[in-house]
Amino acid sequence: MKMAIVLFLGCVIMIGVALGLGAVEDTAVDPYVIVLGVAQDGGVPQAGTKQHPGWADDSFCRHVACIAVVDPASSQRWLIDATPDFPEQLQIFDMAAPAEGKPGLDGIFLTHAHIGHYTGLMFLGHEVMGASGVPVYAMPRMLEFLEGNGPWDQLVRYKNIDLKPLANRSPVQLNNRVRIEPFVVPHRQEYSEVVGYRITGPNRSVLYIPDIDSWQEWDEMGFRIEDEVRAVDVAYLDATFYDNGEIPGRDMSAFPHPFLAHTMKRFAPLPPEERDKVRFIHFNHTNAALRDDSDERKTIERNGFHVAQETERVGL
Repeated sequence: MKMAIVLFLGCVIMIGVALGLGAVEDTAVDPYVIVLGVAQDGGVPQAGTKQHPGWADDSFCRHVACIAVVDPASSQRWLIDATPDFPEQLQIFDMAAPAEGKPGLDGIFLTHAHIGHYTGLMFLGHEVMGASGVPVYAMPRMLEFLEGNGPWDQLVRYKNIDLKPLANRSPVQLNNRVRIEPFVVPHRQEYSEVVGYRITGPNRSVLYIPDIDSWQEWDEMGFRIEDEVRAVDVAYLDATFYDNGEIPGRDMSAFPHPFLAHTMKRFAPLPPEERDKVRFIHFNHTNAALRDDSDERKTIERNGFHVAQETERVGL
């Protein structure tokens, strides 16, 4: 029993190990983006995957996809999405970029109402942190969802969170050096809109699209992913599934995510400097590209792309 507990804690926390990973591209004074998780909503390993090696070896574990923005000059910090791994990710964040107060966040920007992207808000409630007035930025339907459904409405009534409206393609100036811009993307919208974000600092910019149905559907909305990548320095893009056949016995052709293999094929005509910007993120637990030694990972790197790593930083 004690051994099982040790293995479990080692898998879900990984704090000491995580802080030693990731390429650092920021300077001591520049704002930066830091990656706090790279997995699909269920994390890695996922509930019910009894044979996954992550239950016995925490090197196979990954937190749910989440990035954060830090401005060291003003000691401000923002999260993009509040995942089910919020406790561990906040601890990793606190160790990487210490802040005063509880939880020491100047805002949380939500992408949408799927479980891996907002349910971490529960830890701000009076049962856990009892936070006060944490700004939570979201699109109109997402705000209505939080205000009109429990237990999220309790966070609003108890003033644990302070809801802030966002509008499509309308930038929010976080301070005099950093701004963030939401943009609607096609993805399952059962309860809310779905957005990606562009984060812009004094020197560089980052694109973040953890969930999208397909690049072709976005084409039909008048936006080409190639143009969006061209306009930034680094692009974190949906890589939930590597290719059809990844989940045995299921036809995945209608799954609402672009296959990573298809994304690479579409981006193949781009010059090397454009492909070098792409860092895949939001991996399902079945995606072999998570493993450093897999053929899928080697194919990604051979084609000039990258796989996002937890705690990596990108200077802004």
